[in-house]
Amino acid sequence: MKVLFAAPEPAWGGILDQFRRALPDMEFDATGGYHIASLAGYDALIPTMTRVDSSILESADRLRLIQQMGAGLEGVDIADANARGIAVANVPSGASGNADSVAELGVYLLIGLARQAWAIPEMMKQQRLGRPMGMSLQGKTVGLIGLGDIGKALIRRLTPFGVRLIGIKATAAPDFARDYGLAWCGVGTDLDRLLAEADFAVLSLPDNQQTHGLFDHRTFARMKPGAMLVNLGRGGVIDRDALFDALKSGHLGGAGLDVYWQEPPDPEDPIFACNILATPHIGGVTDTSLRGIFAGVSENLQRLQRGEPLLYCRPASSAPDGSR
Repeated sequence: MKVLFAAPEPAWGGILDQFRRALPDMEFDATGGYHIASLAGYDALIPTMTRVDSSILESADRLRLIQQMGAGLEGVDIADANARGIAVANVPSGASGNADSVAELGVYLLIGLARQAWAIPEMMKQQRLGRPMGMSLQGKTVGLIGLGDIGKALIRRLTPFGVRLIGIKATAAPDFARDYGLAWCGVGTDLDRLLAEADFAVLSLPDNQQTHGLFDHRTFARMKPGAMLVNLGRGGVIDRDALFDALKSGHLGGAGLDVYWQEPPDPEDPIFACNILATPHIGGVTDTSLRGIFAGVSENLQRLQRGEPLLYCRPASSAPDGSR
């Protein structure tokens, strides 16, 4: 069985070599980058962060499975794949430990924003002790926009900090706030209310028709002056120009980003001279997360080879999960 890994050989912590060692009866090829020239001759595809649209799927002559490394499938044309008889599966964040790893990075970014980490190197250079003046998370309101596996993992980690938690879910859940200790939990129409209250807004949303470009000039204007933003979901949820303007004006106090409007982002983009903490899409790149992802992907590849039912297949009608 031949498997195509649509990424550079060493990506994802060298997981491709792990697949080769663990599954020696399968042949693995890497594209060398986040692109696909052809799917001809392959039984399975691991797309990673590569888009898989109908033009790519047309080249598939025996492909039976598109198996994502994590949960995000917004880059895959699931409907077209299903129409061609190709199964599409992922490894849910809650099943792999990925959500816990992403939430840990979220806490790192929140603390860094609260302590103005972007200014610390200059203070050290100038030998200025006691600067910059930071904020404590204690007593602040954190608005969680997206309460799937990542959102729940964030709740578990942030509660001991003594923050006030509020949140938004895709669908109404009357008991969610009580069960998870939130001050309140709303739906999408409650976004303005959340932004008016939150000192920190944390996004863990998929990039789809409902969320693409959700954070535009209008949305940033609804945020509390000086509030800060963290994005752990998908970069397409934020309009880059609107973010830049909100940071330049000072209305937005800072932003912690692990995902971007284009990936990889341009390192010379002037937005990175603003109050930004930037990480290179590493939220789910930890030993724990990769072990869980490796186990999930390996299981499905072996099931495919043996002709057994596959796990976590996604029909075209299902909403892609933006958690990683």
